[in-house]
Amino acid sequence: MHRYIVYLLAILMFPICLWLATIWPAWYWGVGITAAMVALGTWDLLQKRSTLRRNYPVMAHFRYGLESIGPEIRQYFVQSDLEDVPFSRQQRALIYQRAKNQMDTVPFGTLRSTYAVDYEWINHSLAPTTIAKHDFRVLIGPNCAKPYSASVFNISAMSFGSLSANAIRALNEGARLGGFYHDTGEGSISPYHREMGGDLVWEIGSGYFGCRDEKGGFSEERFVANANHDQVKMIEIKLSQGAKPGHGGVLPAPKVTAEISVTRGVPMGVDCVSPSRHSAFSTPVELLQFVVRLRELSGGKPVGFKLAIGHPWEWFGIAKAMHETGLLPDFIVVDGAEGGTGAAPAEFVDHVGVPMHEALLLVHNTLVGLDLREHIRIGAAGKITSAFDIARTIAMGADWCNAGRGFMFALGCIQSLSCHTDKCPTGIATQDPARWKHLDAPDKATRVYSFHEHTLHALKELLCAAGLNDPAELGPEHILRRVSPVEIRSLASLYRYLEPGELLHKVPDHAVFHSFWADARSDSFQPPPKIQALRASKSR
Repeated sequence: MHRYIVYLLAILMFPICLWLATIWPAWYWGVGITAAMVALGTWDLLQKRSTLRRNYPVMAHFRYGLESIGPEIRQYFVQSDLEDVPFSRQQRALIYQRAKNQMDTVPFGTLRSTYAVDYEWINHSLAPTTIAKHDFRVLIGPNCAKPYSASVFNISAMSFGSLSANAIRALNEGARLGGFYHDTGEGSISPYHREMGGDLVWEIGSGYFGCRDEKGGFSEERFVANANHDQVKMIEIKLSQGAKPGHGGVLPAPKVTAEISVTRGVPMGVDCVSPSRHSAFSTPVELLQFVVRLRELSGGKPVGFKLAIGHPWEWFGIAKAMHETGLLPDFIVVDGAEGGTGAAPAEFVDHVGVPMHEALLLVHNTLVGLDLREHIRIGAAGKITSAFDIARTIAMGADWCNAGRGFMFALGCIQSLSCHTDKCPTGIATQDPARWKHLDAPDKATRVYSFHEHTLHALKELLCAAGLNDPAELGPEHILRRVSPVEIRSLASLYRYLEPGELLHKVPDHAVFHSFWADARSDSFQPPPKIQALRASKSR
């Protein structure tokens, strides 16, 4: 009977409260509460969808309530400052402090165990340097008619639709103030991207939003109309993203507002489908031909692609196509499996795609081995929040870094993990005007600018301490990692780095290249024969 105790007590207290209310009117509050509990318990017993509610009338709702605030309880009271879920309190605090121009120094000593496995650091020099400015930049597409000088730290792809209008406004104004770029995400260029005038990288996904025809294919005419806008500095073809590679998306018809309809070039009242693959090309060579085509249509702006590494032979096929045809992208952005998203299936978030470090290393190594690295710039994204994150990523092979959630924290994101519910408490990841209109875009733009400014200033100080003059001088020998309680290795010794041109002469002694390089094809993304044979063996 203990399962029904709360329900039975409510039944017992209802007439008592009713009698007391005839003497003291204040007891009508008790009447209302007990009556509601009796009604709720009766409904719990009568309904058949939830066994828990039938077995524990009224009491089950206390469990649901506690369960609904579980993430907040863990975040504020249980988790340690260093627990990454997905970002630690220490990481978030650093961004908040820099965004608000607050003191970001720490007292007493590190909270990290310097003898724990995976602890990392950058070696310093006894001859530190002095660097005058911290506005570090990378020239992308030097041979293009309209090359772009990009900051080494930029805003990663986040679409209007996933983010609110005021969030887009604040990010773009912050990018304008700081002289760095703002990636549009695959949702195309909204009026809010254009309003502030910050530099844009236009991301084009498989839905071709902003440049699609009536059938959902690529439209040259509509591409030219957007690509030739002065605010658009580069074009990025999205092959896949880290958080959900190989997965398309659907924006249900009721959510296709008039603004999103105009921005994406899709009709209202119809599901907005983002396919899992492109229709403008189907082979590595065709991808590169599409890159060249977009470069010409845009008037000579740098064009590249973003991808999360999956099957190695597919990336190797693209690399072989570059070598065989001489058709090169101006840049490649490597998105790690640890990347963020507004919503994705749990299996994709947790178990699909190669993490950024290994993916970046594979792309960098391949281009070095083909003697193409000096012609193609590499960006990288995946939980970049601090100057050390930038330094380590560049040391591993990148030219610059992008961050999405880091800049969301600068906007005021509290990691409530409610991006997919349209109930973001800070008005960032929602289309509910009752929420996003309370986000003060000018104030948050200043915070975005300040976060970027202070992070690059910290990067300058790291470089000076290491005796360097520019991020481009960072190499894998500068970053040390503890691999056991008694062993330390630099990234240069921990990972296998190819020599320039090595792939032109032999297959290197590297497991992935040894297994897949020889069989990769520039004319197809299909798996090599030995992989097809393995698959076929299961059906015999």
